[in-house]
Amino acid sequence: MTAIDGLPPLREVIRRHGLLAKKSLGQHFLLDLNLTARIARAAGPLTGVAVVEVGPGPGGLTRALLAQGAAQVIAIERDDRALDALAEMAACAPQRLLAVPGDALTLDPRPLLDGRRARVVANLPYNIATALLIGWLTAEPWPPWYDRLVLMFQREVAERIVAQPGSKTYGRLSVLAGWRTETRILFDIAPSAFVPPPKVVSSLVELIPRAEPLPCDRGALERVTAAAFGQRRKMLRQSLRSLGDDPFVLLAGAGIDPTARAEDVPIAGFVALAQALVARDRTSS
Repeated sequence: MTAIDGLPPLREVIRRHGLLAKKSLGQHFLLDLNLTARIARAAGPLTGVAVVEVGPGPGGLTRALLAQGAAQVIAIERDDRALDALAEMAACAPQRLLAVPGDALTLDPRPLLDGRRARVVANLPYNIATALLIGWLTAEPWPPWYDRLVLMFQREVAERIVAQPGSKTYGRLSVLAGWRTETRILFDIAPSAFVPPPKVVSSLVELIPRAEPLPCDRGALERVTAAAFGQRRKMLRQSLRSLGDDPFVLLAGAGIDPTARAEDVPIAGFVALAQALVARDRTSS
């Protein structure tokens, strides 16, 4: 039995620290240690790996990550009540748990890693989950500072992340995620597993960075996907007019049928559109 195994039950930790979940922080705690262990195992072998966790709350997943052998867990938490609870856990795992106060939307974990590549494993607060993911997907330089993202999302968001062309859920997030990472849904988690239970099913998603994504200017890619999916029911010859000039020139440069709609264009097609946009802007400047 390890020191981690001897920690008090999570419900006792919550009671002692007054850690009732706050809706304003998007908190939904996982208290089933069998489930948190399954999530930690899904993150792959953790022995010797530095893990970044966002929103650990009372530390159920944190315990599992440490038990699975993570060399260090850097837990980013903006709730002072949870920081007090994590401090007790840190005493049982000297040098292996670093609780960092701060907002994960603005806090850069790289200075805490001392040059190590990390793995991000988290039951993300729902209200900032998509914003966090976009920040990690647009990290520079690439390949990024993490080797894998294993993250909890609402099922609806998870489906958008992994959606393929032709799907009604395929959109801007699908293109950005698929351009730079390989994505898949690992498994679903019922609302009853959380305290308090959310109104939706959740999904654990894995995103593995591509070593060499298709060459593309990220800003241009975001512009073409915003225009295309902003009017997804229209043909691209119409929806791309917001980019200025004649959209037929861009579409011809990318080799895309002007009558196609955004949901029919593969990621490589959007990359080609972004490249055509950069070339057009360079010529006209």
